[in-house]
Amino acid sequence: MGHDEAWREWRAAMASGRMHHAWILAGMQGLGKAHFARAAARELVAEPGVPQPELHPDILLVEPLPATEDDARRKEEGKPYATKRNISVDQVRQIQHRLTTRPTLGARRAIIIDPADDLEKSAVNALLKSLEEPPTGSFFLLVTHRPGRLLPTIRSRCRTVRFPALRGEDMDKILARLAPRADPATRAAAIAAADGSPGIALGFVEQELGPLHATMLRLIREGDEHFTLRGELAAEIGARPDRERLLATLDLARAVLAGAVSTAPGPQQARIIEAHASLAMLTGQAPTYNYDPGLLAMEIGGLLASVALPRETA
Repeated sequence: MGHDEAWREWRAAMASGRMHHAWILAGMQGLGKAHFARAAARELVAEPGVPQPELHPDILLVEPLPATEDDARRKEEGKPYATKRNISVDQVRQIQHRLTTRPTLGARRAIIIDPADDLEKSAVNALLKSLEEPPTGSFFLLVTHRPGRLLPTIRSRCRTVRFPALRGEDMDKILARLAPRADPATRAAAIAAADGSPGIALGFVEQELGPLHATMLRLIREGDEHFTLRGELAAEIGARPDRERLLATLDLARAVLAGAVSTAPGPQQARIIEAHASLAMLTGQAPTYNYDPGLLAMEIGGLLASVALPRETA
């Protein structure tokens, strides 16, 4: 939903008979690029009159492997751990070996790499060989929300489709379908904070972040001279939140700042941009660093409160 232009471009290429062998699907997180890739791959490998199996053997998915047993042990011990690994060169070579054989059911094969910006350096070099000399009937779909991290040599061999942020009405329809029990006020708050990403909005709804959203808005409007709102923020996050809730809280805080910067007066804009950069750094560290929820709430609350204008000039 909301990506009609991307579908038109894809289907026009299929109908032309001159289908490019490699595509980059680029856009912010939570837009549905991975869903698009899977649906597009099913159209690509479909054969007239042949029923498609649920797990099509000619659609190959390459994605990061789960974390190691050592990471699981470190998690139990309360030490820093990784939640996943990057896509390795061995994974790419396994796919390349598959490409030396004919497709199983038809004449085409689709390879989805998601996310493509998680490829190890050696894996990128291995993939480049396949993109330079693609096997007949093989088509690559590289999903990414950070296309700038892909090497120019990769980007130059791919056709890029950009996925824009969705409109509010499309977001509301998606949330109404996927989260029908959420009340309209919660949906509206999630849409306002998600900056056009239905995936992020759905995460806000599922994590019941409505009260957090309201407290964050108060922090950037009123400040928090006596640490009262920061205490409320910590209580709303909870004493023992899981990692998904902490990440959703960080996403929400960045979205609140991003939404505020356009209407903020000049002196406040610089502080908002600086706080947003600090939150982005915290978010980047979150997958491998174990935060104390209370301290993290104070840090998030402090960054949000730091952008508030002084009372006399607000």
